[in-house]
Amino acid sequence: MRQSEHGSNLIRLTRLWVFNCYLVREHDGLTLIDTGMRGSAEQILAAAAAAGLPITRIALTHAHFDHAGSLDALVARLGDVELLVGAREARILAGDTSLQEDEPRGRMRGFVTQQTTPSATLTGGELVGSLQAVEAPGHTPGHLAYFDTRDGTLIAGDAFQMQGGIAVAGVLRPMFPFMALGTWNKAVARESAIRLRMLEPTRLAVGHGEVLERPLEAMELAIGQA
Repeated sequence: MRQSEHGSNLIRLTRLWVFNCYLVREHDGLTLIDTGMRGSAEQILAAAAAAGLPITRIALTHAHFDHAGSLDALVARLGDVELLVGAREARILAGDTSLQEDEPRGRMRGFVTQQTTPSATLTGGELVGSLQAVEAPGHTPGHLAYFDTRDGTLIAGDAFQMQGGIAVAGVLRPMFPFMALGTWNKAVARESAIRLRMLEPTRLAVGHGEVLERPLEAMELAIGQA
């Protein structure tokens, strides 16, 4: 995995050039945001060892195979690690991809089932270390983002993409079309993108593509195209 540091607290881990997960420094160790696709566990553990801190908690943005694929393997290696998942997404992670009656119809594809049971589920507003969980449905029904209250970094998961050009989930970028093809509901994703922009993040970290500093203008452009 390629590693890059952004500010004092964020370490981006990139596999196969386009698949990101993140380590966030906290006073009690590291929070891992997403676990990457299957086969990523050893590389993530090596990155944590290089940072000199233990992974004390795992928080997922959503249950797609490239974000939660190594969850069970990591938990097996780490043992007593806290796992935090969105309350809606936890059902998908357990294998139930049916939509609720009040949810718009849309694509439900690309999910992975894992056996690990969350330590707690999130509905938005909770603090995960220094990160505030933010509801951001659209790419998936229970998608979450995480906002670092210390420095304004927004770990947006797949609510936005940078690979192939900045875009809101559901907007097709021909150089990287997979985010759009895997998005559940484009209209809901746009609403979430607007709410994330209102947080006025200083840094945007996404699941696919580079980390963007001072992202507000680019986020507004992407929302306008959604």
